[in-house]
Amino acid sequence: MEFIDYYKILEIDKKASQADIKKAYRKLARKLHPDLNPNDKSAQQKFQQVNEANEVLSDPEKRKKYDQYGKDWEHADAFEEAKRNQRSSSGGRRKTYSTSGGGNEDFSDFFESMFGGAGFSGRGRRSTQFKGQDLNATLKLNMLDILTDQKQTLDLGAKKIRITIPAGVEDGQTIKISGYGGEGVNGGPKGDLYLTFEINNNTPFKRVGNDLYKNHIINLYDAILGGEIEVETLTGKVKLKVKPETQTDTKVKLKGKGMPIYKKKGAHGDLYITYKVSMPTNLSTKEKELFKQLSELQ
Repeated sequence: MEFIDYYKILEIDKKASQADIKKAYRKLARKLHPDLNPNDKSAQQKFQQVNEANEVLSDPEKRKKYDQYGKDWEHADAFEEAKRNQRSSSGGRRKTYSTSGGGNEDFSDFFESMFGGAGFSGRGRRSTQFKGQDLNATLKLNMLDILTDQKQTLDLGAKKIRITIPAGVEDGQTIKISGYGGEGVNGGPKGDLYLTFEINNNTPFKRVGNDLYKNHIINLYDAILGGEIEVETLTGKVKLKVKPETQTDTKVKLKGKGMPIYKKKGAHGDLYITYKVSMPTNLSTKEKELFKQLSELQ
């Protein structure tokens, strides 16, 4: 497996704080979001890499393993066990091998044989254990489906599993379901299932991250004199007051009316409404006369 530098993907330093990681992820996720790059396969691939990098680096335990073992971080527990077994059987003698991340770590002969070559067995040594093959699957959902946590049954062929999908998952986002991949070899752990979501936007809103955007048409008279209007949200209509002399393209924010935030119960993004002023048509003679009088007053 090729080494992927998650720090480079998120454009941050290895000493970056959790706040730095969160900030970098949000910036890149907005930039590369599939909704903003609908026909750009490269951007979609980078978006998936950004999600993967954030999944690892935002978790302190996973990040620690990644920093030490590089591309093999998911095998960290097996590596540690291998080293402990070798130390106990060889009286503490160890050799030095190069890790996938480029640094040097003290790994035993057992460690090298376990992950570097074919399985073997012999007196005083046991057969090599290998993790099972990872599986990939795609799940298609409508945007209205992910406003709340969803229970879904996945058919993996040989078996079916029931999972809970947290509200607010994004289009192109990939999550890992540990232990639902292929069977391990020689008693090794099972592989993992990587589930990628395809979210169909079946709403009138444009989604960018956790925020939603929508244009709303207001008539000229409300724009000039002010008034009260109703606008649509994901959870129903709400009333808004239009200020007098509102210009077209004026934007208002409805806090907390956006998408649910992934794995943050009760938290939501915002909804941004952009006003578009509609000009009256088919004016009567009287109306035209009144507009003429207004123009003369100006």
